[in-house]
Amino acid sequence: MQLKDQIAVVTGASTGIGRAIAVTFAGQGAKLILHARSNQQALEQTESLVKQYGNTCQTYLADLTCAQQRQEFTTAALANGPINIWVNNAGADILTGSEANLCFSEKLKKLWDMDVAGTIEVCRLISQSLSDVGKTANAVILNMGWDQAETGQSGDSGQLFAPTKAAVMAYSRSLARSLAPNVRVNCLAPGWIQTAWGDSAPAHWNQRAQAEALMQRWGTPQDVANTALYAAAPSSSFITGQILSVNGGLNHEQRTPPES
Repeated sequence: MQLKDQIAVVTGASTGIGRAIAVTFAGQGAKLILHARSNQQALEQTESLVKQYGNTCQTYLADLTCAQQRQEFTTAALANGPINIWVNNAGADILTGSEANLCFSEKLKKLWDMDVAGTIEVCRLISQSLSDVGKTANAVILNMGWDQAETGQSGDSGQLFAPTKAAVMAYSRSLARSLAPNVRVNCLAPGWIQTAWGDSAPAHWNQRAQAEALMQRWGTPQDVANTALYAAAPSSSFITGQILSVNGGLNHEQRTPPES
């Protein structure tokens, strides 16, 4: 098993990509520490899936945009033992639920406070501990970007996610330099992934998602989890400072392939 005897933290683990990463890590032998902002019931469902593999699992609720809760959560997580892997998957959901109706400025603030500032501040709180671990064992931080942050995308969504996720990607590269050689820092950059929003997306978005991937399909949370496993495993010890796109091959031309 690739993560045997490893302890991994996954934030935003109640559903979607975070849940898939947690369960995949568990299947490879990792002990899990799982986080969600407030959805206790969904987090318990993830915990149940993890424990099917016989793994130990701790769960915590915390709003990572709140300095006090962020500090309390990281302190509690680090007290569970030497953390090998920390996945900063938690992000603001501005596409579904009531927050989908917010104005542009309100959505931008939520993304900045959680995806950018939240990720950076968590990394700063855990860096020393993981650096100590990394002197003798595998130590990895994985952050979450977006595949079109560097190319740009038209519309409000592009103007919201491109600057915020580009900031996370740039920070991850700098953090990799700061923590080398003890901690490997990489950033996953998912493309069109069929999470809760994708399940209910209008037909034209479904067509666009398939057209913008050379593989001609939506990505799945499991696709992202598989890449997270690759990046986190000790066997990837020479990979750091990288943006790993998980998008089926971004197809800017969006051309329909020939029938034959």
